[in-house]
Amino acid sequence: MGRYNLTVAQGALGDSLMTKAQFGTIFGVGAWVYGLSFLLNGPLTDRWGGRRTMLIGVAGAIGANLLMGLVLYGINYWQWNVSVFSTFLVLYAVNMYFQSFGAVAIVTTKAPWFHVSERGTFSTIFGVLIALGVYFAFDWGFAIVEASRATPKADLGFWASAFGTAFGLGQSGWNEDWMIFFIPSILLGVFWLLMFAWLRNTPGEAGFRDFDTGEDHLGVSDHKETTRQIFGKIIRHPVLRIVCVVELMSGILRNGVMHWYPMFAKEVGFKKEFWVSDNWGLALLIAGLLGGIFTGWMSDRFFQSRRAPMATILYCLMLLATAVMGLSLDLNWWFAGIAVMAISMSVIGVHGIFSGTATADFAGAKNTGAAVGIVDGMVYLGTGLQSLVIGWIVPTGEAAKDPANWFYWPLVLLPAAGLGLLFASSIWHAKPKPKLRAVTDKPAKAA
Repeated sequence: MGRYNLTVAQGALGDSLMTKAQFGTIFGVGAWVYGLSFLLNGPLTDRWGGRRTMLIGVAGAIGANLLMGLVLYGINYWQWNVSVFSTFLVLYAVNMYFQSFGAVAIVTTKAPWFHVSERGTFSTIFGVLIALGVYFAFDWGFAIVEASRATPKADLGFWASAFGTAFGLGQSGWNEDWMIFFIPSILLGVFWLLMFAWLRNTPGEAGFRDFDTGEDHLGVSDHKETTRQIFGKIIRHPVLRIVCVVELMSGILRNGVMHWYPMFAKEVGFKKEFWVSDNWGLALLIAGLLGGIFTGWMSDRFFQSRRAPMATILYCLMLLATAVMGLSLDLNWWFAGIAVMAISMSVIGVHGIFSGTATADFAGAKNTGAAVGIVDGMVYLGTGLQSLVIGWIVPTGEAAKDPANWFYWPLVLLPAAGLGLLFASSIWHAKPKPKLRAVTDKPAKAA
């Protein structure tokens, strides 16, 4: 919610304060910062542990979101003469640096708690959490926008009314756009306290018995290796390097529809008239739940905890859905809407099973942070690429009202779907080879 609220803010601020091209640049730079930050934050997470780095990441995201909200507040109330584009370009990049701790910390903390045969189920949990976050960002975010207008509508929906009442929105006489950033900061603060109280890195730290998880590892020797050596082993790993390429394609497809479809619907003029676009966050939540639940369960149940078969099946669906989307933009809302939901469902499933699970399976708990760092970094390199490219090719002004003029948008996504399918299928039979490790007989002292 504190990451994708930028998309919501662009719709609220309009082209006068943040054009689509500027949004594409801000988000693209932020995505690349996110991706490159893994080169530092992945090894740091392996060294410091998931709990500490998750607390650091959430604290940094809180600060960056508060500052972005403060910029908008200052422009409205104190007449600050600052550029939204320039300040957000820096602050959103800072936000994305701290956000990058999230995935590596989550998967690093997960690894000692789940056996390989159970991790498909964990990818379900991972995918569900991603879907919930997207739902909060879009549906709750747009509800905050509606409630915080200078003159709110009389018939606000449930969530808009709830946020308006809880935070006293819509009473200042201004469009309170800063609340798009302040409210996620408050919610992040609540979860920081919960994590500080209860999050533990291993079963041993929580007072339980550690156990062998049946995972592979990178063959890291007993002596301390440099970050460069560990990264080199990850890149040369025959499975993980393919996972990197597939997740680069996932970044292009995931955000290529997540961010641009609501903008397309708004510009063409049917956003409030069509269920999928009017309930975009809920639609993504449903898609994410389906993708996460079935991908993880089927990987463990039907493919002996192999991850690539489900990724291959989902990329096949994405290729078909992208083609349907491109052919139906100016023909039928339902065809295009179902196509973008199919892409969202599939890409969240792939992301959960590859970034959230295969990384730990093949790299091992000791190097999960570095592996997730590289793999998830590739996702956001793809995100940055599509953001910059699509931001410059989508139509603006009167031309944006004609859906036929958006044809090049899905055309950019089609090659990514094809390449993802090709590479995912090449590791169909890949499965980790378990390396036995020492098991703690006694629980460690709780942290």
